[in-house]
Amino acid sequence: GTKLYIDPFTYEDPNEAVREFAKEIDFGEVCRGRLKVPGKKESCVAIKTLKGGYTERQRREFLSEASIMGQFEHPNIIRLEGVVTSSTPVMILTEFMENGALDSFLRLNEGQFAPIQLVGMLRGIASGMRYLAEMSYVHRDLAARNILVNCNLVCKVSDFGLSRFLEENSSDPTYTSSLGGKIPIRWTAPEAIAFRKFTSASDAWSYGIVMWEVMSFGERPYWDMSNQDQDYRLPPPPACPTALHQLMLDCWQKERSSRPRFAQLVSSLDKLIRNPASLPVT
Repeated sequence: GTKLYIDPFTYEDPNEAVREFAKEIDFGEVCRGRLKVPGKKESCVAIKTLKGGYTERQRREFLSEASIMGQFEHPNIIRLEGVVTSSTPVMILTEFMENGALDSFLRLNEGQFAPIQLVGMLRGIASGMRYLAEMSYVHRDLAARNILVNCNLVCKVSDFGLSRFLEENSSDPTYTSSLGGKIPIRWTAPEAIAFRKFTSASDAWSYGIVMWEVMSFGERPYWDMSNQDQDYRLPPPPACPTALHQLMLDCWQKERSSRPRFAQLVSSLDKLIRNPASLPVT
């Protein structure tokens, strides 16, 4: 009865994967992010558009994100509303997240949330990642910039697949060229940098970095340090409860089998939430 994620690239025809996992929206009158589907009330959506002048391969990679997202159903995973492929521009429609990306949202609201609220956000992200791990899906680019926040401060994991297909010549400094593609070095586990060994355990390492980003209100990991020493670990952000920094250090174990699973992370965070007295800084 376990449901496993299916890689859209195992399909000969990418359109077949889209048909299977993403419902085509026929009558979607899409403008300014409002979606009307007959028989349903109007809803707010985010619209991702594929710019003109794209190759068939780019179209396929763009839509593969929808084929991935369409397989997931969880309150902490961004929800696919549908795709528009029968006309140009090609669009992917997702639920609308009022507060945008988590990193910029935290920078904007620095110091405005109590540790218990931040831990609530982290619990949501861990819960979404636990679901993905159960589906045997490895995210590879878990970072606060790829978490979206709605008006109730619910955090949802997003960005499925785009980072993997960054062009070699893309100038985004977050992603560093390495064998067979680009990876976000500061968020990536050592074995994934060295041997491209991406697993749920390397996602757990990235999750430790996300914890640090959240507790530091969107600070850049490793600041402007250029060469990362393999054994250096980020210190606790100001006012970060000791128990949380310890969880980060657990996620950053060199030996990947020693890192906590997402199910363990969720239950550790639940314990902290149930016992807020454990949250003050020591």
